[in-house]
Amino acid sequence: MNPTAEQLSIARELCRSQPLAVLATNGGSHPYVNLVAVAVTEDLRTLYFATPRATRKWANLSRDPHISLLMDNRSNQVADFRQAAAATIIGSAFETEHSEREKGLAIYLDKHPHLADFVTAPSCALFKMQVDHIYLVTRFQNVMEFHFTA
Repeated sequence: MNPTAEQLSIARELCRSQPLAVLATNGGSHPYVNLVAVAVTEDLRTLYFATPRATRKWANLSRDPHISLLMDNRSNQVADFRQAAAATIIGSAFETEHSEREKGLAIYLDKHPHLADFVTAPSCALFKMQVDHIYLVTRFQNVMEFHFTA
């Protein structure tokens, strides 16, 4: 089932408005989660995030590129049960290089100009996530599924 224009608009607004996401990687014997600054393309098919290479998440990503991210707009209020939206984004992430890195940096820095020194440091890796699925939950239990194919 293809998402409606309204559903796509809700997903796009959530993903484009949120600066942070919770990244889940495979930590071997357990999942490993971190907060990361993210930038999503307009078509929701690609997402960028950065991490220093001397981190556990970089090591996990090097071993297994399959990841999920959680983005949400909660305010930690009771109203969130009716008003908050959350997107689980599933796909694979790979470190960018050369022209792909330059393209990703432009998108990332457009959203996070304050992170320029961090993301351009030689020790920092910029990852590109190819989005396979987005599961968007609104009103606490309304689930919309977005499936992207190559």
